[in-house]
Amino acid sequence: MLNLTYNYKLEPTAKQIEIIEHNLKVCKSVWNYALYIRKLWYNSRSCDINKCSIISEYVVSPFEYPNYHAQSSALTKAKKTNPFLKSGNAQAMQQTLRKLDRAFNDMKSKGMGFPRYKKKMKSFNILSNKFEINGNSLKMPLLKNVKLRKSRDIPDGFKIKQVQILKKASGYYANLMIELDVDIPSPLPHGHAVGVDVGIKSMLSTSDGLIIHRPKFLNKALRKIKLLQRKLKNKDIGSEKWNKLQRKIALLHEAVANRRKDYHFKLARQLTSGVGMIFVEDINFTSWSKGIFCKQSLDMALGQFFNILEYVCSVTDTYFSKVDKNFTSQICPNCGTHTGKKTLDIRVHKCNECGYEQDRDIAAAEVVCNRGLTAVGAPVVKLPSNGVLAGTTV
Repeated sequence: MLNLTYNYKLEPTAKQIEIIEHNLKVCKSVWNYALYIRKLWYNSRSCDINKCSIISEYVVSPFEYPNYHAQSSALTKAKKTNPFLKSGNAQAMQQTLRKLDRAFNDMKSKGMGFPRYKKKMKSFNILSNKFEINGNSLKMPLLKNVKLRKSRDIPDGFKIKQVQILKKASGYYANLMIELDVDIPSPLPHGHAVGVDVGIKSMLSTSDGLIIHRPKFLNKALRKIKLLQRKLKNKDIGSEKWNKLQRKIALLHEAVANRRKDYHFKLARQLTSGVGMIFVEDINFTSWSKGIFCKQSLDMALGQFFNILEYVCSVTDTYFSKVDKNFTSQICPNCGTHTGKKTLDIRVHKCNECGYEQDRDIAAAEVVCNRGLTAVGAPVVKLPSNGVLAGTTV
């Protein structure tokens, strides 16, 4: 099964905007109440029965764990007596509960944080078999016929299975989840291999000698953002001028995010051109975003870039894999000797055993490439340090 997501900008009427905003409010209420019930269940069972506090304890009447099915059933009953819930779209509310359930599953399985209450809901999903695109309009159950900017056609054979209505500072968008009943085999290891090493000074370096310096997406708009934020500080919260400045700041941040994502796609296409295998480091970028270089790390958005690179590899028949990140800058890619830890001011790798000398980041990328080739079972040739890059397949 092949699944793709196409994004289109909507041009809704005033009445359709009112419907979208109302459903966002309903979905926000459903999310927050369902999260409150789940937190109630967790807090009532936060201690063992023989270790209760001598001061106070959180006691509620016993009830079963509020999973998706229990909360979905409770929502159906609540809609009969609550006009506010009844006015919302049933599919949108059910998908909100599914999203919350998925967030709790990710918290347990992937070690993510506890879900939070939402001040604003930015999107909701609708499942149906009645989606249809006629010219420049999208026919769907909630909004009936809504105009959209058809930037590209949907490929033949694909069916729209789900639509996500998304609210941004620049307007309303629709993410169309399309599906084609066909089996797509995963790319197999083949051809030329490239290792990718990421860092702060240079965004990434490849085993082929390519160095991409850190792009400063936010810095170009930061001066304007700071100026608007200083003006915002003097406005009354919730006033018309305050809302106007908030929207200007949001538009600047959205423009930065769009430039960053566009750059990531272009860079991913460049890296996969003429390449059969790409190996990257298996890094936890969440911890990067909490370090001393958190601002630079978040601006580069390397986690997003790796996701985009993996997607581009899947559509260009390029094998993608992650390898162990440990000691990539301490091992010689030519002979495998452990050369010891290097401080950040040392930018050149020099091996005392074989005499191999290379830029530090490129040498680390060669180590990543060698590890990837070893993992897929391809032989790695150790070359003498005569200007030829190590990690060449036979």
